[in-house]
Amino acid sequence: MKIAVAGATGTVGRHVVAVAHERGHEVLALSRAAGVDLTSGLGLAEMLSGCQTVIDVTSLSTQSADESKRFFTLVTSHLLAAEVQAGVTHHIALSIVGSDRAPFGYYAGKAAQESLVTEAAVPWTILRATQFHEFARQIYGQVTIGPFTVIPTMISQPVAAREVAERLVFHAESGPNGLATDLAGPEVLRMADMVWRYSQAIGGTARVLEVPLPGGFGRALRNSTLVASPSANHGKQTFSEWVDSVERLSWR
Repeated sequence: MKIAVAGATGTVGRHVVAVAHERGHEVLALSRAAGVDLTSGLGLAEMLSGCQTVIDVTSLSTQSADESKRFFTLVTSHLLAAEVQAGVTHHIALSIVGSDRAPFGYYAGKAAQESLVTEAAVPWTILRATQFHEFARQIYGQVTIGPFTVIPTMISQPVAAREVAERLVFHAESGPNGLATDLAGPEVLRMADMVWRYSQAIGGTARVLEVPLPGGFGRALRNSTLVASPSANHGKQTFSEWVDSVERLSWR
């Protein structure tokens, strides 16, 4: 099968490319590194010629609802229009557990993305996953006050990016499935504890300061809205196992 991956160089995208290759698929990477600008869509239909499936794992770094909605609306609209022209028969989008219940900030864009996909002419699958283990690394040191790294009060159920990629490729092989069963990690943790553990693994000296965010988004972070239901599928790698792998690499 020829699979196009949008966001192929990102946290999950690079794993999707690797897993798809391992399973014998032909992979087309749709990324800026490959000369593709998904926000304009120019030449995208020609590039998708011969592809059966598109896996969209694009992302951006923002907490602005307007910026997130603008990005995901542009990218998703261009992909879906190009897929119709190219005869793509399956669109797979990676979303986030809780985006439908907490459409704030970055999650507002994911909610807009889901809406476009579900209304599209291309048969689709949406996989909602919880935050990746790597999220602790991404927010570590983003906001600091003196010796403290400031972390929002957040309950998380982190999952391995590799396991998310494996599930996405599984859906590519299985065909359109609509809203798929959520995928979450094997344990529920506080984000502040995850960041502290990551900091220790890399020899960091900053102290972690946990701060509750205001508004609906802050409540969603605190009240387990972003944690999967008991009916979700669960990955195997724990956060501690992921951190141990980071720690081994940091000492090489």
